[in-house]
Amino acid sequence: MTPTDPQLDAAPRADLQPLAGWGVQPRVDCAVYRPSGAAAIRELIEHAGAQRTLISRGLGRSYGDPATNAQGVVLHTAMDRFLAFDDTTGVVTAEAGVSFADLIEALLPRGWFPAVTPGTKFVTLGGAVAADVHGKNHHRDGSFNTCVLSFDLLTPTGEHLTCSRDENTDVFWATLGGMGLTGFILAVTLQMLKVMSARIDVQTARVGSLDAMLEHFAKTDDDHRYSVSWIDCLARGAKLGRGVVMQGTHAPGNGESDLRPARRRAKTVPFHFPKQALNALSVKAFNTTYYAKHGSGRHTEGFGPFFYPLDAVHHWNRVYGRRGFVQYQPVFPEQDGAAGVRAVIEKLSAAKRSSFLAVLKRMGGQPVGPLGFPMAGLTLAVDMPRGPGLRDFLHELDAIVLDHGGRVYLAKDAEMTADTFAAMYPRLNEFQQIRRRLDPAGVMASTQARRLGIVGAP
Repeated sequence: MTPTDPQLDAAPRADLQPLAGWGVQPRVDCAVYRPSGAAAIRELIEHAGAQRTLISRGLGRSYGDPATNAQGVVLHTAMDRFLAFDDTTGVVTAEAGVSFADLIEALLPRGWFPAVTPGTKFVTLGGAVAADVHGKNHHRDGSFNTCVLSFDLLTPTGEHLTCSRDENTDVFWATLGGMGLTGFILAVTLQMLKVMSARIDVQTARVGSLDAMLEHFAKTDDDHRYSVSWIDCLARGAKLGRGVVMQGTHAPGNGESDLRPARRRAKTVPFHFPKQALNALSVKAFNTTYYAKHGSGRHTEGFGPFFYPLDAVHHWNRVYGRRGFVQYQPVFPEQDGAAGVRAVIEKLSAAKRSSFLAVLKRMGGQPVGPLGFPMAGLTLAVDMPRGPGLRDFLHELDAIVLDHGGRVYLAKDAEMTADTFAAMYPRLNEFQQIRRRLDPAGVMASTQARRLGIVGAP
C-alpha cells in the first residue's frame, strides 16, 4: 500500500505499516522508507519539507516509541556492509545497519569481540550510537561511546559530517544518546576488544537481600570485566532485593577452535500469549524457582548465554501478549543510589507489578552527551506488563527517581511526561541548540521526541 496524500506524489514511495517498539505497544501507522544509501536519504530529505518529518530505525529493539513516527520512518537495515577492518588493531568501519550479531559472526573467529554490547545482539550500530547503549561492563569500560572512534552523519540539511572526539565534537556527543534526532548515521568506526575465546568464565553468587547485593558488588565488581545481577522484585521484608549476581571475564584460549562460537538453534514464541498467562502468581513461582536453582559457584559458558540469554528465544516479547509491556530503567547517582533502588523495589513489590525480568548493576562515571543516560551509581531494569493503571504507576516511579536525583533511559521510555523528562535531563537546552543548528527546518522527529517536547510541542 502506498500513501494517497496528493502532496506526496513527487516524494519517494513509502509503505504504510503499523510499527511499535519491542514493548509491542504503542503501535503507530508509519510511512516506511527503505533507502539503500546516502543518496536515497538525501532524496527523502529534499521531499520532507514542512509536511513530513523523519526518524531512523534499525531492528526495532528500543522498547517504546523512539523509532516510530507517523510521518516517516527510515529503515537502515539495507545499509549493512562492512567497509574496512584492520586485523592487527581491531578497528572496524561498517554501515549503520550492521548489527552486533553481524559483527560477532564476522570478527569473533578472528579474535575480536564488541568492547561494549547491549543485552541483545539484534541492535544495529546506528541504533547503538543513537541510544549510547551500555552493557554488563559499564562499571569498568563505560557505555558504547567509549569504543566509538568516529561516525559519519548526514545532517537534515544534506551536509555530510565526520564526527569524533576531535572533529565536530559537539555533534559527536549530541548524537551519542541523541535518539536519532541530529541526523542520519551512515557508518560507524569502532574499536573492538581482543579476545582469545568465545567462552566466558562466570562466577555466580546467590545473595539474600539488597544490602547483601550491594555489599557484594562493592567487594567483587572490580575483579570482573562484567557484572550484573538478577533480582526478585516481588520479595519483601528481609528478603527484599534478593537475587543472583553473575560476573564474568573472557576465558583464555589457544587458537582458532576456541574462537568458534557454539551453534544453538534458537526457539521461537509463535504467538502472543493470552493476558492471563503472566500474573503475580506465575511470576512469583518463577522467581522462587529461579532463585532456588541458581547457587554460588564457577563455570564456563558460551558468550551467547552470558551476554544474550533472551536472544535464544525469538519474539520473546510475545510472552506479554498483545497488550505489550514496558521495560522501565532508571539510574541513580552513587550518593543516593541504594535508597532510590530500595524505594523503587518496595513500590514494585507492594504493587506486584514486576515480571520475571529484573536486573540491577553498577555504572561507572565515564562522560556522556547532553541526552546521555549513564551516571556513576546503580541502574535497575524491570519488565512490567501493560495493564490498567500502569501509566499512573510509572509516573509515580518517575517521581521517586527524580527525588533521588536519577533519570530514566530514553531507549526504554514509553510514558514519561515532558516536564519529568526536562527535570531529569538538565542539558536538554544544550542538545536543542545543537539540533536547531543541524536541523533548522525540523526534519527529524519521532513519536517520543514530540511526547517529550524535544521537538515541537509536547
